[in-house]
Amino acid sequence: MIRVLLADDQPLVRTGFRMILDAEPDMEVVGEAGDGADAVRQVRRLLPDVVVMDIRMPVQDGIAATSQITAEGGARVLVLTTFHLDEDVVNALRAGASGFLLKDVDASRLLEAIRVVHAGDAIVHPAVTRRLLDRFAHRLPASAREDSRRPAGGPGADRLTGITERETQVLSLVARGLSNAEISAELVVTETTVKTHVHHLLTKLAARDRVQLVILAYDAGLAGQQSPS
Repeated sequence: MIRVLLADDQPLVRTGFRMILDAEPDMEVVGEAGDGADAVRQVRRLLPDVVVMDIRMPVQDGIAATSQITAEGGARVLVLTTFHLDEDVVNALRAGASGFLLKDVDASRLLEAIRVVHAGDAIVHPAVTRRLLDRFAHRLPASAREDSRRPAGGPGADRLTGITERETQVLSLVARGLSNAEISAELVVTETTVKTHVHHLLTKLAARDRVQLVILAYDAGLAGQQSPS
């Protein structure tokens, strides 16, 4: 069973999520929290596998709570919010969230995300990564925007030293929100090959999951580049 804690300041939202999750044979809602501080306390007491976390909550927001929960290890955090895009998205991922979804996703997508996060992987709504790119692309060095074949030039570019040209292309596509299947089609390689490249990136960059790869790509100024055709 996947033990889930729901953290949202709206009781009606928590009730709706509980009904969806409790109907699944492999999921169990073990607790609910109305603010971030309570979520941290309940994680320590109930030891859930996954926390479905809202961002905007009283007492302590979801970002601060996520940072505490992930720092202590154990539970993984899936951020679910109504806000389409603001600085909270980046901050939540930097705080250690394993995923970020919008509350307008359908039930099947939410269930899939919980299972993915529980399995140790990460998931970010494609619309979120694409909007992040739209919002932050202007911060990229002009050379990176004008010539996709030039090296990434962001403040985190040094961390990319040692990865191959193909791995750089894969990282750029991961940052654009593409799935392994979509990257496979874009680069005309097998999906197994893409998975191998992603695994190598995780190892070489000491990244915990796919979410951290996206953050590294943005820090390195790589997220705005298009892969060569």
